[in-house]
Amino acid sequence: MLDLSGVVALLPLVGAGFGVGFLVGLTGVGGGALMTPLLISSFGVPPTIAVGTDLLYAAATKTVGGWRHHVQENVDWPIVLQLAAGSLPAAIILLAVIAYVPLDTEAMASWIRYGLAFALPVSALAIVLYPIMMKSHANGNWDPNEVTPRRAGVTVLFGAALGFLVTLTSVGAGAIGVVVLALLFPALPAKRIVGSDIAHAVPLTLVAGAGHLGLGHVDFGILAALLIGSIPGILLGTRLAGVAPDWLLRPLLAVTLCYAAYALLSK
Repeated sequence: MLDLSGVVALLPLVGAGFGVGFLVGLTGVGGGALMTPLLISSFGVPPTIAVGTDLLYAAATKTVGGWRHHVQENVDWPIVLQLAAGSLPAAIILLAVIAYVPLDTEAMASWIRYGLAFALPVSALAIVLYPIMMKSHANGNWDPNEVTPRRAGVTVLFGAALGFLVTLTSVGAGAIGVVVLALLFPALPAKRIVGSDIAHAVPLTLVAGAGHLGLGHVDFGILAALLIGSIPGILLGTRLAGVAPDWLLRPLLAVTLCYAAYALLSK
């Protein structure tokens, strides 16, 4: 008789993927910030496995979105390259430290929890600020000369900070990146801010995810279940976007992230 116990055991993860995908499609943000703490606190997945699996999950889903924005010419590639110039080396350095420096696994799990506890409230604030920032950029006119050497340097530094945060916690490549880019480039139209942020997240999550894969921090069963659930969830959420009021959804999502941070620290 065919044993389906393994498949049945993954169904809650498929449901989690669907729920997170639905929220992403509905609000446009929240995927990475929700998935990792959900895997840790609700499914008991070790923090390192949760981060590595979520990074490859994000790389797969963001590649589709990044390609769409590229085709629609919503990506400012000089900004993406500046961000990547900081984030990719930072991700590689952190991965090398994890790989070659003897680390206490329990201590590393604690670092990830504390990193998430920091990143989740920041993401919550960014999610609330996101529509305000984007509204001010709705009709922006982008001037290529706006990228000065000084601003380019700040962008690279921000990319490095983002690379470290994303590699350690898998959180930060979404709403935090959008809000900071909006502050750095006030003349950049909203669609190009979002497109550039997603395009930059693709190589960052891919490099960080591949590094965690090499370290044995990826569970392909969990990854497959999340992708199976998230694809229809994103499609349904995208279709229903605009039906539920954004002013209600974003504060609820922000409160959820803050609660997730509390749950991680209380365990």
